[in-house]
Amino acid sequence: MSSTVTHQRAGRGPVHEGDLLWTPPPERAESTALTAFTRFAEQRTGRTFADYAALWRWSTTEPAEFWQLVWDFFDIRSSAPHTAVLTEPAMPGARWFPGARLNFAEHILRREHQDGPALVYAAEAGPVHELSRTDFAGQVRALATQLRSRGVGPGDRVVAYLPNVPEAMVAMVATACVGAVWACVSPDFGARGALDRLAQLSPRVLFAADGYRYGGREFDRRGEVADLVAGLPTLREIVRVPVLGLDVPGTTWNDVVDTRAVAAGEFACEQVPFDHPLWVLFTSGTTGLPKPIVQGHGGILLEQLKTQAFHADLRPGDRAFFFTTTGWMMWNFLVGTLLSGSVPVLYDGNPTHPGVDELWRIAQDSRASLFGASPTFVELMRKNGVVPRERFDLSSLRTVMPAGSPVSPAITAWFYENVKDELWVATGSGGTDVCTGLVGGVPTLPVRAGEIQGRSLGVAAEAWDDAGNAVIGKPGELVVTRPMPSMPLYLWGDEDGERYRASYFDVFPGVWRHGDVLEINERGGCFVRARSDAVLNRHGVRIGTAEIYRVVEDDPAVSSSLVVNLDLPDGGFFMPLFVELAPGSELDDTVRARLRRRLREEYSPRHVPDRIIGVRTIPLTRSGKKMEVPVRRLLLGAEAGSVADPAAMADPGALADFVEYARHQRDFALA
Repeated sequence: MSSTVTHQRAGRGPVHEGDLLWTPPPERAESTALTAFTRFAEQRTGRTFADYAALWRWSTTEPAEFWQLVWDFFDIRSSAPHTAVLTEPAMPGARWFPGARLNFAEHILRREHQDGPALVYAAEAGPVHELSRTDFAGQVRALATQLRSRGVGPGDRVVAYLPNVPEAMVAMVATACVGAVWACVSPDFGARGALDRLAQLSPRVLFAADGYRYGGREFDRRGEVADLVAGLPTLREIVRVPVLGLDVPGTTWNDVVDTRAVAAGEFACEQVPFDHPLWVLFTSGTTGLPKPIVQGHGGILLEQLKTQAFHADLRPGDRAFFFTTTGWMMWNFLVGTLLSGSVPVLYDGNPTHPGVDELWRIAQDSRASLFGASPTFVELMRKNGVVPRERFDLSSLRTVMPAGSPVSPAITAWFYENVKDELWVATGSGGTDVCTGLVGGVPTLPVRAGEIQGRSLGVAAEAWDDAGNAVIGKPGELVVTRPMPSMPLYLWGDEDGERYRASYFDVFPGVWRHGDVLEINERGGCFVRARSDAVLNRHGVRIGTAEIYRVVEDDPAVSSSLVVNLDLPDGGFFMPLFVELAPGSELDDTVRARLRRRLREEYSPRHVPDRIIGVRTIPLTRSGKKMEVPVRRLLLGAEAGSVADPAAMADPGALADFVEYARHQRDFALA
């Protein structure tokens, strides 16, 4: 299904979904790790891969052969050999590389002698700093040695309440070194939100910041840390990280890293099974306690190496910048860049302070090769007329990676118009559940407006209709039909696996249902249209919310929007559209009529909402995703406290207007 929506480009005419925007020069495509791996695979297998589609088909139909070659290509170190690549290939329950013993962190530390910094970091409105590879590795070894001296070992949980600062990354890698299990929450969470996550793990060690900076202000979190300590009775050690330099009692960061240097030859990473727990990631927690997703050393190691090299085209020394907190999976993506010898760029602060273009300043000053941003951030740039190419030196920038929500044709085109002409826009979509992309960038393929270039290698992703048939050219459920190494080992505390099965395998037994609406076209291009739980199904026709947002948010009067569809008891539908207005705009009859007309003309009458309501702000998760499902549940009568965890929201007060609307508009048939 091809969209007819257009976006007027200054001096270039309109852009349509699927329009060709950029083709990689032959020399660039030739220099990619993806091309090198393709030739490596051809040589080792005797096969010929005529194009990316052929390589992808082989990677998903012969998973054991593919993942063994990924293992060999990246020279995975294992102190004990595996007896097979994949046994018991059913989902859930697949076993990868049984017998192998390795360590995720060891593959980071082996980069110690590479030239250049280990990481780059900046605080809000501050200069960019570098941490050398020698200092980074030294701190990791010192901290890991201190953890061992305190009895922390394989399987123990080490948790953190830290912002996106170098100490967080050092602590994570040190935790992996000793085989302990890592989990982190950012300190802008209140104590309740943090405890909802961390208390599930019964942790032994807590790394906690004294506070954080945001929007030009300092936030003292010593009180929240005290509440955390009181709520985590299993703690045996609390390490204080002085982000604000406040007085704190007990063990401090310097106490555990400013010790006698531990030489590389005197230190060994704990060798653990391939499926030993590495970290726990949490869902956003829109209903009930957040899901604690456990992922393993080996699966994350292979998946991150594959993604960084083949789908982000990151090379040793490249600098990767993605605005994130420590509680979002994109922070774990940044950790993964250390595996390939790339350099993560960390930023702690408000992305729009002191100006809306602050992240572009960081990209410039850090000499970022890759810059990741959410579509919400790009919309902010568009609304404020920011043209980065006119303000910043982005000569080092080679790739941008929009992620977090569906990307419109206008957003894809914006990068070429406003950032630079010679740029790879590597749009992707995946999830916390697998800590990787399911569909994403392919550096050897052209970039088309609003289109994700392809399905990721080793990911047997398909779009299925309700009957379980694969469909091309129309939206369907995003499913994965074969196991992936980074799929969850289990959910913490889910001893019988019931919650795990219900989360991913309840609709199509034995097939992973991801929860997104996916469309795949004839050439293999992909579009994530919406979350499937939030899909608009009017009179049997599935409508992706991204289609409506594409039109509505292109209007100069609208800053952001959110739409849901409610099934009424009499078999009817009610579809309200909520809009956050641009500064100085008014939601009058003229604006409403214009939005309705464009939706009808550019899509269909089914895309026209029943009512357009102005709200102060659109509710977003901390990672910038619109909270469609919680709003839908709220309008159907659920209490506000049951639909969303305030600690998981970018603005905990953003639901207030929706609560008020629901209170006065219960009879939606008459609304």
